[in-house]
Amino acid sequence: MKSIILYTDGACSGNPGVGGWGAILMYNSREKELSGGEEMTTNNRMELMAVIKGLEVLKESCNVEIYSDSAYVVNAFLQDWITKWINNGWRTTKGSVMNKDLWHKLLELIEKHNVSWHKVKGHADNEYNNRCDALARGEIEKIKNANI
Repeated sequence: MKSIILYTDGACSGNPGVGGWGAILMYNSREKELSGGEEMTTNNRMELMAVIKGLEVLKESCNVEIYSDSAYVVNAFLQDWITKWINNGWRTTKGSVMNKDLWHKLLELIEKHNVSWHKVKGHADNEYNNRCDALARGEIEKIKNANI
């Protein structure tokens, strides 16, 4: 089974506002950068989209190490919030789980893989996290410039 490293990040200008996401897939010595954005979204949606879009590229089952600075995304798995949400009918103590559509898509994608989650410090000295942030922010600028 192939071993893949996936770095991801999402960003928003305003929250909600124009958003972007970036992902870097690494396999052996090869790297593939992905990015995209939306005109009206939230930071958390972009964080989820980065992981989803990275996983969608994989054509076969892989061991995937996912690195993200999003506590929202990583802790859903490391602290098992996701199981609690599912068992509670996608509800939290504050109401419905936000972004349920994307959580469902992410769960569907990770079923195919052996995934491990890693929280990285954002806006620090992590080269790949910083590159993902730059990709996400670049998408925000593209959307803003297209709307001038």
